[in-house]
Order: sequence, then structure tokens, then C-alpha cells
Amino acid sequence: MSPHAAFFGDAERTFALTPALLVEFERLVGAGAWGTARRMFASDATTTEVRETVRLGLIGGGETPKRAQELVEAYAGAIPFGELYALASDIMMAAMLGTPDQGATDAA
Repeated sequence: MSPHAAFFGDAERTFALTPALLVEFERLVGAGAWGTARRMFASDATTTEVRETVRLGLIGGGETPKRAQELVEAYAGAIPFGELYALASDIMMAAMLGTPDQGATDAA
């Protein structure tokens, strides 16, 4: 699990899907995280998978569950879905595969 930083809503935010949040993600969407990741990377994930990736990523990044829900309700529908999808894909990639920066740090 690697954190991902991105602008969302009105500020730069940190997103992270911890192992415990991935279990919660699977419970909420009724699908495995790896299966969702494959669909997400193939541009075939559901709206629920995208929104829950962002919401749970906010929680893993330090937002309270209430604040994460408020942020998703306020901003997820206010941006083009393609932007939300790209953000969710980046969050999922960081959770499942790490980040390029993490690899450079590990190699040093």
C-alpha cells in the first residue's frame, strides 16, 4: 500500500487503501480488489467501485469517514466522471502495485 496525493474538491489530499480498507471495499462492492483493479485498468469498473475507491482512499489518507463521505457527495459529481475515474485508478494502482517513487526509494 502506497499513499497517493492528488487535488480533490478544494485541496490537495492524501489517499490510501490499507489492507483493512481493501477488505471493506470488497464487502461494499461485492467484488475482489484485484478483480476491480483489473476492470479499472481496462476502463470497465462500475460507478460504485470508482466512488468507493475514492471515499475509502480518503479515509485511509486520514479523513474521518464522515468527512470522506461529505467530500465525495460534494465533489464526485461536480467533476467529469473521467477525472474521477482517473483519480480512482491512481488510488487503486498505488494500493495494489505501489508508486514509481516508492520503487526508486526502495532501490536506493
